[in-house]
Amino acid sequence: MKEFLNIPNIDLYFVLGILFLFGLIEFVLGHYNKSERSSDDWILESLGFFVVAITKTLLVAAVFFLGKALLPAVHGAFAAWHIVPAFFFYIFIDDIAQYWYHRSAHEYNWLWKHHRVHHAAKEMGILTAYRNSWVYYLLMPNLWWGGIATFLGLAPAVIAGLIFKQIIVTSTHSTWKWDEILYKNKMLKPIAWLVEHIVITPSFHHGHHGMSQADHVSVLMVTMATHFPFGIRCLVLLSLPEPFLQYMGYRRTLEISGPLTYFIPSLSQRKKGVRLHQDIKKKNTLGLSH
Repeated sequence: MKEFLNIPNIDLYFVLGILFLFGLIEFVLGHYNKSERSSDDWILESLGFFVVAITKTLLVAAVFFLGKALLPAVHGAFAAWHIVPAFFFYIFIDDIAQYWYHRSAHEYNWLWKHHRVHHAAKEMGILTAYRNSWVYYLLMPNLWWGGIATFLGLAPAVIAGLIFKQIIVTSTHSTWKWDEILYKNKMLKPIAWLVEHIVITPSFHHGHHGMSQADHVSVLMVTMATHFPFGIRCLVLLSLPEPFLQYMGYRRTLEISGPLTYFIPSLSQRKKGVRLHQDIKKKNTLGLSH
Protein backbone atom coordinates (compact mmCIF):
# COMPACT_ATOMS: atom_id res chain seq x y z
CA MET A 1 0.00 0.00 0.00
CA LYS A 2 2.78 2.44 0.89
CA GLU A 3 4.47 1.74 -2.43
CA PHE A 4 1.25 2.61 -4.26
CA LEU A 5 0.74 5.81 -2.29
CA ASN A 6 4.35 6.83 -2.97
CA ILE A 7 3.74 6.95 -6.73
CA PRO A 8 4.59 10.53 -7.80
CA ASN A 9 1.51 12.79 -7.99
CA ILE A 10 -0.86 9.91 -7.14
CA ASP A 11 -2.90 12.29 -4.96
CA LEU A 12 -3.37 14.72 -7.84
CA TYR A 13 -4.52 11.91 -10.14
CA PHE A 14 -7.10 10.80 -7.60
CA VAL A 15 -8.36 14.32 -6.91
CA LEU A 16 -8.86 15.02 -10.62
CA GLY A 17 -10.40 11.59 -11.12
CA ILE A 18 -12.89 12.11 -8.28
CA LEU A 19 -13.90 15.54 -9.59
CA PHE A 20 -14.27 14.13 -13.10
CA LEU A 21 -16.41 11.23 -11.89
CA PHE A 22 -18.85 13.36 -9.92
CA GLY A 23 -18.85 16.01 -12.63
CA LEU A 24 -19.74 13.36 -15.18
CA ILE A 25 -22.59 12.12 -12.99
CA GLU A 26 -23.92 15.67 -12.64
CA PHE A 27 -23.70 16.10 -16.43
CA VAL A 28 -25.47 12.81 -17.18
CA LEU A 29 -28.25 13.70 -14.73
CA GLY A 30 -28.75 16.98 -16.59
CA HIS A 31 -27.90 19.19 -13.64
CA TYR A 32 -25.80 21.60 -15.71
CA ASN A 33 -28.75 22.31 -17.98
CA LYS A 34 -30.70 23.51 -14.95
CA SER A 35 -27.80 25.39 -13.36
CA GLU A 36 -28.21 29.04 -12.38
CA ARG A 37 -24.47 29.56 -12.06
CA SER A 38 -23.14 32.77 -13.58
CA SER A 39 -19.82 33.07 -15.39
CA ASP A 40 -18.45 34.71 -12.23
CA ASP A 41 -19.40 31.62 -10.25
CA TRP A 42 -17.58 29.31 -12.64
CA ILE A 43 -14.48 31.54 -12.65
CA LEU A 44 -14.49 31.89 -8.87
CA GLU A 45 -14.82 28.15 -8.23
CA SER A 46 -12.27 27.13 -10.87
CA LEU A 47 -9.84 29.73 -9.59
CA GLY A 48 -10.38 28.41 -6.07
CA PHE A 49 -9.32 24.92 -7.10
CA PHE A 50 -5.95 26.16 -8.34
CA VAL A 51 -5.45 28.42 -5.33
CA VAL A 52 -6.00 25.47 -2.98
CA ALA A 53 -3.60 23.28 -4.96
CA ILE A 54 -0.87 25.93 -5.05
CA THR A 55 -1.31 26.95 -1.39
CA LYS A 56 -1.21 23.33 -0.23
CA THR A 57 1.93 22.57 -2.21
CA LEU A 58 3.75 25.68 -0.97
CA LEU A 59 2.75 25.22 2.68
CA VAL A 60 3.67 21.52 2.79
CA ALA A 61 7.03 22.25 1.14
CA ALA A 62 7.71 25.20 3.46
CA VAL A 63 6.90 23.25 6.63
CA PHE A 64 8.88 20.23 5.41
CA PHE A 65 12.08 22.11 4.58
CA LEU A 66 11.82 24.41 7.60
CA GLY A 67 11.43 21.35 9.81
CA LYS A 68 14.49 19.69 8.29
CA ALA A 69 16.51 22.84 8.90
CA LEU A 70 15.40 23.44 12.49
CA LEU A 71 14.58 19.94 13.77
CA PRO A 72 16.59 17.46 11.69
CA ALA A 73 16.50 14.81 14.44
CA VAL A 74 12.69 14.66 14.27
CA HIS A 75 12.51 14.27 10.51
CA GLY A 76 10.83 10.96 9.62
CA ALA A 77 10.26 10.04 13.28
CA PHE A 78 6.98 8.25 12.45
CA ALA A 79 8.05 6.76 9.12
CA ALA A 80 7.99 3.21 10.48
CA TRP A 81 4.31 3.40 11.40
CA HIS A 82 1.96 1.02 9.61
CA ILE A 83 -0.32 2.78 7.15
CA VAL A 84 -3.54 1.95 9.07
CA PRO A 85 -2.74 3.59 12.44
CA ALA A 86 -0.87 6.35 10.61
CA PHE A 87 -3.96 7.10 8.53
CA PHE A 88 -6.32 7.28 11.50
CA PHE A 89 -3.81 9.35 13.50
CA TYR A 90 -3.51 11.84 10.65
CA ILE A 91 -7.21 12.00 9.76
CA PHE A 92 -8.35 12.32 13.40
CA ILE A 93 -6.23 15.42 14.03
CA ASP A 94 -7.10 16.78 10.59
CA ASP A 95 -10.83 16.47 11.18
CA ILE A 96 -10.72 18.12 14.60
CA ALA A 97 -8.65 20.99 13.21
CA GLN A 98 -11.05 21.40 10.29
CA TYR A 99 -14.10 21.41 12.55
CA TRP A 100 -12.85 24.15 14.87
CA TYR A 101 -11.44 26.26 12.05
CA HIS A 102 -14.70 26.01 10.11
CA ARG A 103 -16.70 26.83 13.20
CA SER A 104 -14.48 29.83 13.92
CA ALA A 105 -15.12 31.08 10.38
CA HIS A 106 -18.81 31.30 11.31
CA GLU A 107 -18.25 32.92 14.69
CA TYR A 108 -15.62 35.62 14.10
CA ASN A 109 -16.20 38.51 11.71
CA TRP A 110 -12.60 38.79 10.53
CA LEU A 111 -12.54 35.15 9.41
CA TRP A 112 -16.15 35.03 8.25
CA LYS A 113 -15.45 37.55 5.47
CA HIS A 114 -12.99 35.03 4.00
CA HIS A 115 -15.56 32.20 4.15
CA ARG A 116 -18.87 33.90 3.35
CA VAL A 117 -18.33 33.65 -0.40
CA HIS A 118 -18.63 29.89 0.10
CA HIS A 119 -22.16 30.38 1.42
CA ALA A 120 -23.08 32.85 -1.30
CA ALA A 121 -23.58 29.91 -3.68
CA LYS A 122 -27.25 29.47 -4.52
CA GLU A 123 -26.72 25.86 -5.56
CA MET A 124 -24.30 23.07 -4.82
CA GLY A 125 -21.77 21.57 -7.22
CA ILE A 126 -18.44 19.74 -7.33
CA LEU A 127 -16.46 22.99 -7.24
CA THR A 128 -18.54 24.77 -4.59
CA ALA A 129 -16.11 23.53 -1.94
CA TYR A 130 -13.42 25.79 -3.42
CA ARG A 131 -15.35 29.02 -2.89
CA ASN A 132 -13.26 30.67 -0.18
CA SER A 133 -10.83 33.55 0.04
CA TRP A 134 -7.15 32.70 -0.51
CA VAL A 135 -6.54 33.91 3.06
CA TYR A 136 -8.94 31.25 4.33
CA TYR A 137 -6.75 28.55 2.78
CA LEU A 138 -3.50 30.17 3.87
CA LEU A 139 -4.64 30.01 7.50
CA MET A 140 -6.29 26.58 7.25
CA PRO A 141 -4.69 24.37 9.94
CA ASN A 142 -5.29 21.23 7.85
CA LEU A 143 -2.77 22.33 5.26
CA TRP A 144 -0.17 23.12 7.91
CA TRP A 145 -0.87 19.81 9.63
CA GLY A 146 -0.36 18.04 6.30
CA GLY A 147 3.10 19.59 6.09
CA ILE A 148 3.96 18.59 9.66
CA ALA A 149 2.72 15.03 9.15
CA THR A 150 4.75 14.76 5.93
CA PHE A 151 7.84 16.00 7.74
CA LEU A 152 7.29 13.36 10.44
CA GLY A 153 7.32 10.61 7.81
CA LEU A 154 3.57 10.14 7.39
CA ALA A 155 3.40 11.13 3.72
CA PRO A 156 1.54 7.92 2.64
CA ALA A 157 -1.07 8.53 5.36
CA VAL A 158 -1.41 12.17 4.28
CA ILE A 159 -1.99 11.10 0.67
CA ALA A 160 -4.52 8.45 1.70
CA GLY A 161 -6.26 11.02 3.88
CA LEU A 162 -6.35 13.55 1.07
CA ILE A 163 -7.98 11.01 -1.26
CA PHE A 164 -10.54 10.06 1.39
CA LYS A 165 -11.35 13.68 2.19
CA GLN A 166 -11.70 14.52 -1.50
CA ILE A 167 -14.33 11.81 -1.89
CA ILE A 168 -16.28 13.11 1.13
CA VAL A 169 -16.03 16.82 0.27
CA THR A 170 -16.86 16.35 -3.42
CA SER A 171 -19.79 14.02 -2.71
CA THR A 172 -21.30 16.31 -0.06
CA HIS A 173 -21.11 19.38 -2.31
CA SER A 174 -22.24 17.63 -5.48
CA THR A 175 -25.71 18.23 -6.89
CA TRP A 176 -26.02 14.43 -7.03
CA LYS A 177 -27.65 13.60 -3.69
CA TRP A 178 -26.48 10.00 -3.56
CA ASP A 179 -27.98 9.35 -0.11
CA GLU A 180 -31.47 10.58 -1.00
CA ILE A 181 -32.61 7.12 -2.06
CA LEU A 182 -31.59 5.75 1.34
CA TYR A 183 -34.03 8.08 3.07
CA LYS A 184 -36.90 7.60 0.61
CA ASN A 185 -36.82 3.80 0.77
CA LYS A 186 -38.01 2.45 4.13
CA MET A 187 -36.02 -0.74 3.72
CA LEU A 188 -32.83 1.26 3.20
CA LYS A 189 -33.27 3.61 6.15
CA PRO A 190 -31.17 1.42 8.50
CA ILE A 191 -28.33 1.77 5.99
CA ALA A 192 -28.89 5.54 5.89
CA TRP A 193 -28.67 5.63 9.69
CA LEU A 194 -25.42 3.67 9.63
CA VAL A 195 -23.81 5.74 6.88
CA GLU A 196 -24.74 9.11 8.40
CA HIS A 197 -23.14 8.03 11.67
CA ILE A 198 -19.84 7.21 9.97
CA VAL A 199 -19.25 9.96 7.42
CA ILE A 200 -20.77 13.30 6.47
CA THR A 201 -23.49 12.87 3.85
CA PRO A 202 -25.09 15.29 1.36
CA SER A 203 -28.20 15.63 3.52
CA PHE A 204 -26.01 16.60 6.48
CA HIS A 205 -23.90 19.16 4.64
CA HIS A 206 -26.70 20.58 2.51
CA GLY A 207 -28.32 21.51 5.81
CA HIS A 208 -25.26 23.63 6.51
CA HIS A 209 -25.84 25.61 3.32
CA GLY A 210 -29.52 26.30 3.87
CA MET A 211 -31.04 29.78 3.89
CA SER A 212 -33.39 29.43 6.82
CA GLN A 213 -34.36 27.14 9.68
CA ALA A 214 -37.93 27.41 8.40
CA ASP A 215 -37.24 24.51 6.03
CA HIS A 216 -36.66 22.31 9.13
CA VAL A 217 -33.31 21.02 7.90
CA SER A 218 -31.02 24.08 7.82
CA VAL A 219 -29.27 23.85 11.17
CA LEU A 220 -26.04 25.65 10.35
CA MET A 221 -24.38 25.84 13.74
CA VAL A 222 -24.63 22.10 14.37
CA THR A 223 -23.50 20.99 10.91
CA MET A 224 -19.94 22.27 11.05
CA ALA A 225 -18.25 18.88 10.66
CA THR A 226 -16.93 18.21 7.16
CA HIS A 227 -15.72 14.60 7.21
CA PHE A 228 -16.87 12.68 10.30
CA PRO A 229 -20.02 13.29 12.36
CA PHE A 230 -18.81 11.60 15.54
CA GLY A 231 -17.57 14.65 17.42
CA ILE A 232 -20.41 16.97 16.59
CA ARG A 233 -23.03 14.32 17.29
CA CYS A 234 -21.54 13.75 20.73
CA LEU A 235 -21.36 17.48 21.41
CA VAL A 236 -24.91 18.42 20.43
CA LEU A 237 -26.73 15.07 20.29
CA LEU A 238 -27.48 15.91 16.68
CA SER A 239 -30.49 14.36 15.00
CA LEU A 240 -31.09 15.85 11.56
CA PRO A 241 -34.45 15.52 9.79
CA GLU A 242 -34.50 13.65 6.54
CA PRO A 243 -35.70 16.06 3.80
CA PHE A 244 -33.20 18.01 1.74
CA LEU A 245 -33.41 21.78 1.98
CA GLN A 246 -35.24 23.82 -0.61
CA TYR A 247 -33.50 27.20 -0.34
CA MET A 248 -29.75 27.55 -0.78
CA GLY A 249 -27.57 30.45 0.27
CA TYR A 250 -28.00 32.96 3.09
CA ARG A 251 -30.16 35.99 3.74
CA ARG A 252 -27.98 38.86 2.63
CA THR A 253 -28.10 42.59 2.04
CA LEU A 254 -25.67 42.49 -0.87
CA GLU A 255 -24.39 40.34 -3.68
CA ILE A 256 -20.88 38.90 -3.83
CA SER A 257 -18.83 41.08 -6.16
CA GLY A 258 -17.48 38.55 -8.64
CA PRO A 259 -14.11 36.77 -8.82
CA LEU A 260 -12.21 39.76 -7.38
CA THR A 261 -13.83 38.92 -4.04
CA TYR A 262 -11.44 35.98 -3.93
CA PHE A 263 -8.48 38.32 -3.62
CA ILE A 264 -10.12 41.27 -1.88
CA PRO A 265 -12.87 39.87 0.40
CA SER A 266 -13.76 43.36 1.65
CA LEU A 267 -15.24 44.10 -1.78
CA SER A 268 -18.27 42.04 -0.80
CA GLN A 269 -18.83 43.98 2.43
CA ARG A 270 -18.83 47.63 1.40
CA LYS A 271 -22.55 48.18 1.71
CA LYS A 272 -23.72 49.57 5.02
CA GLY A 273 -25.68 47.30 7.32
CA VAL A 274 -23.93 43.99 6.76
CA ARG A 275 -23.77 42.05 10.01
CA LEU A 276 -22.39 38.62 10.74
CA HIS A 277 -25.45 37.49 12.70
CA GLN A 278 -27.74 38.23 9.77
CA ASP A 279 -25.90 35.65 7.72
CA ILE A 280 -25.36 32.76 10.11
CA LYS A 281 -28.15 32.55 12.66
CA LYS A 282 -30.73 31.58 10.05
CA LYS A 283 -33.96 32.47 11.75
CA ASN A 284 -37.26 31.69 10.04
CA THR A 285 -36.78 34.18 7.23
CA LEU A 286 -38.15 32.41 4.14
CA GLY A 287 -40.80 35.08 3.75
CA LEU A 288 -38.25 37.90 3.72
CA SER A 289 -36.41 39.23 0.69
CA HIS A 290 -32.81 38.17 0.30
